[in-house]
This record gives sequence, C-alpha cells and structure tokens, in this order.
Amino acid sequence: MFRKWINLAVILFSLSAASVLAQEPLVFDTPEMEARYQQLTLELRCLVCQNQNLADSDAELAHDLREEIYGMMVAGQSNEQIKTFLVERYGDFVLYRPEMKGNTMALWLLPGVLLGIGAIALFFTVRNRNRKLAAQKQEGSS
Repeated sequence: MFRKWINLAVILFSLSAASVLAQEPLVFDTPEMEARYQQLTLELRCLVCQNQNLADSDAELAHDLREEIYGMMVAGQSNEQIKTFLVERYGDFVLYRPEMKGNTMALWLLPGVLLGIGAIALFFTVRNRNRKLAAQKQEGSS
C-alpha cells in the first residue's frame, strides 16, 4: 500500500518536472529587449493569481501570456500596443496601475475618500471623548 503511494508521488513529480522542462527559455535579441520584457511583465497582473505580476506567477495562463507578450515584442509591437491588446482581451484588471477613466475612477478615489471619512470619524470621536472627560472632571470638582 505504502509503495503504491510512493510510486504515485514519483510519477506526479516526474510529470510536473517534465512540464517545467518542456518550456523553452525565451531568447532575446538585445539586452534592451529583455529589460523591456521584464519591465512589461512586472506591470501586468496575473489573472489567475490576481495579486501577483506575470513575471512572478507560475500559473499556466501566466506562462501563456508571457509567451504571447514575447511574440508580440518580436513582431515589433510597442509596450502600449501590447497593453492595449491585453486590456481589450482581459479588461483593465490586467494592469497593476489602470488608467484613470470613468470605470476605474473608484479604484483611484475610493481609498482617499475612505481615509478622509475615517479621519473625520476619529476627530469627532476624540473630541466627544475629551468633552465627556472634561464634563466629568467639572462635575467631580464641584
């Protein structure tokens, strides 16, 4: 029984190692192209992991997107053309820093609004507490 589990584990490990080894490394014409690729994959979000960029993600979709970005770069497309293509295909969520427009306005403004509301609530809470403490001291001294 134990031997079957070990054999299964060895087979699964071998298959996962084979899939990693099957991916060919990307070959860049120039160091500038490689740096551009690295920067671009850092600016784009993995759609599976959601809080990881494409450069760091091990998801299969991330591998596919990196290969697609590489192909588009080799074809001579600019970073903006690549980003536009990915946004049209996957939406603004693919960008770590989406452009400020109507549908992303909440992403940009909501944190500041919530921080402001929290600061106002804290101010009034502290002020009311200080007034109550002052009133209690005044009652106690009379």
